[in-house]
Amino acid sequence: QVQLVESGGGLVRAGGSLRLSCAASGRTFSGYAMGWFRQAPGKDREVVAAIGRSGRSTYLTDSVKGRFTISRDNAKNTVDLLMNSLKPEDTAVYYCAASAAGYVGTNRLLYNYWGQGTQVTVSS
Repeated sequence: QVQLVESGGGLVRAGGSLRLSCAASGRTFSGYAMGWFRQAPGKDREVVAAIGRSGRSTYLTDSVKGRFTISRDNAKNTVDLLMNSLKPEDTAVYYCAASAAGYVGTNRLLYNYWGQGTQVTVSS
């Protein structure tokens, strides 16, 4: 079992920045690939970023490339999502997720554990 707790969401103006953090507890954190997903009202949950077990492999969805960065600290059992140049279309609930498959994956079905989500609202 892995417990995930997100933090760092909030309200920010367009062009601003936020850093989301996900703290993991339970089984060996370094054995899991991690992902950040988001879900806007009326839309499906979509992958934003993912990172492999060691942190060497990462994925960013096209709409956030050049603006978002995913990183992890296996010593601290955390995974962060740094979001710069935020746009109103980034507004969503952001979820942290852990995948026992271990590799960078974009399919939400690969992810076994989920956090409760944190709201990000970007005003224009």
